[in-house]
Amino acid sequence: MKKWFEPLSTAWVGVATHKLRSFLTILGIVIGVGAVISLMSIGKGASADILSRIEGMGSDLITISPGATGYGGVRSAAGSVRTLTQEDAIAINEQVAYINMVAPTYSTSLQLVVGGENMNSQVTGVPPEYQDIQNLEIAYGSFFSDFDYQRGAKVVVLGSEVKETLFGDNDPIGQQLRMGINIVRVIGVLESKADMMGSSLDNAILVPLTAMQQMVAQPRTSQGERIVSSIVLTVSDEEQTDYVVEEITSLLRDRHRLGPDVDDDFYIFSIQEIAEAVSAATGTMTLLLGAIAAISLLVGGIGVMNIMLVSVVERTREIGIRKALGARERDIWIQFLVEAAFLTFAGGIIGVAAGWVVSYLVSSTGLITTMVTADIVILAVSVSVSIGLIFGFYPAWHASRLNPIDALRAE
Repeated sequence: MKKWFEPLSTAWVGVATHKLRSFLTILGIVIGVGAVISLMSIGKGASADILSRIEGMGSDLITISPGATGYGGVRSAAGSVRTLTQEDAIAINEQVAYINMVAPTYSTSLQLVVGGENMNSQVTGVPPEYQDIQNLEIAYGSFFSDFDYQRGAKVVVLGSEVKETLFGDNDPIGQQLRMGINIVRVIGVLESKADMMGSSLDNAILVPLTAMQQMVAQPRTSQGERIVSSIVLTVSDEEQTDYVVEEITSLLRDRHRLGPDVDDDFYIFSIQEIAEAVSAATGTMTLLLGAIAAISLLVGGIGVMNIMLVSVVERTREIGIRKALGARERDIWIQFLVEAAFLTFAGGIIGVAAGWVVSYLVSSTGLITTMVTADIVILAVSVSVSIGLIFGFYPAWHASRLNPIDALRAE
């Protein structure tokens, strides 16, 4: 055991003897490791925050939107044609496996008037299942029921921002508002929900789809099917999401009579696919932040090499004495290499603590979420020790190669 602990004790003596030099060497590593920890924790935190928002929308959620068509080689803009129908939603629910709930929606712009307040906004007709599909929480009041839907009740659920615009601090539950030429009754207000991908349910105005069909003329296809703005659904088994998307694509192409050389006239978006894409992008961002911070570790490593070379010069006579007393080149080499690794390991530990403190302070501002994970800590400390070994190698090798006679003559 002695042969293993002797290099450590010798290294400790060398570090303790030159406290200021050791402190300056460690400081460079502390700054480098602290930068790696703090920047990568910011990247990890941002990734986790974005993914939690996406998953809050429902990781099993699939949205089908109208696509585009092409005429004479010219393709129209996405969503510019009405290609989805209520009957498509019924067919999907009946013919595709692993479907949990399906909700066709139809949106149109209507004027809303309450007393002296008015606004022009998108009103969306939805079935009761829409609440569970979109994970909607009610702040107060209630969502419309199956009974309301079946009888086409003229009731409305408002997003939090719409409620503030039309009713201010007043309680809107039970109040009436004019929607176009119709009078509807407010029965609920949604909890505020984070804006995601340009869509915010804080501006939502939801009515039963059956009531919407009474209030406006819902367009129909040439076959008499009722056109909808989108179809949202959830799958019962998230592992089957890809299969469900393929089955829906095949079914809709068949229903829309699309030939093999014709592009889809609809778009299918899976929250799972979006989450995977975002995860890959944020992972790349985190690695980039870590790489930028690693530059400071590289600078710290150069500092370690510089200090260790100075240490070799100052301790040349000591090296000569040790060699004269029988120390082998390997013993000298290990002594200086362990000393370099010891310095960088100590700097790595202190740097982890400093990085955690910085991450905590950044997170406490509430502006950015940070996340210090075990893999970041292990990576930072491992890299710091590796830098000590890599940049300490040459000074250690140089010290081990000194001629003992020349070393003893050194002043």
